[in-house]
Amino acid sequence: MKNNHTNLISLLAMAIMASTPAAATTNNVKNALLMALDDEYKAYATYYVMIEKFGEARPFSNIIQAEQNHIDALVTLLNKYQIQVPQNKYLSNPNKPIAPASLKLACQAGVDAEIANASLYDKKLLPMVGHNEDIKFVFQNLRDASKYRHLMAFQRCASRY
Repeated sequence: MKNNHTNLISLLAMAIMASTPAAATTNNVKNALLMALDDEYKAYATYYVMIEKFGEARPFSNIIQAEQNHIDALVTLLNKYQIQVPQNKYLSNPNKPIAPASLKLACQAGVDAEIANASLYDKKLLPMVGHNEDIKFVFQNLRDASKYRHLMAFQRCASRY
């Protein structure tokens, strides 16, 4: 499954780069891309602190690589639209997430984060990008990864404890 996800992100990046480079056409496009990246940065940092505290526990150890792939796809879009890529502010204090006390709570935090992520794409980010089909395509794939793969993995994790 990890390879399928990695291959999908690679295909997304190739499709993005094959289209003509362009400047961001509206502030909505720029803001949507930066909000999406910020949310993926936060997810990556959250799962990173879970691994720091609980070790290579699944699904954190699997999903953190998927989050990096999501970041890579968004960075490719940002570069295409000539938008400066910010650093991940969540990897250092004071913005670094704090791991919950138990693995069960960590899994539940993953459930909550993936629900919020899918909702962010549906309710806010996708409507902001208009007719930018490349961005919509990536956003839909990132939303679907949260909604149909990551969420289920964290729900299984929460039910184990």
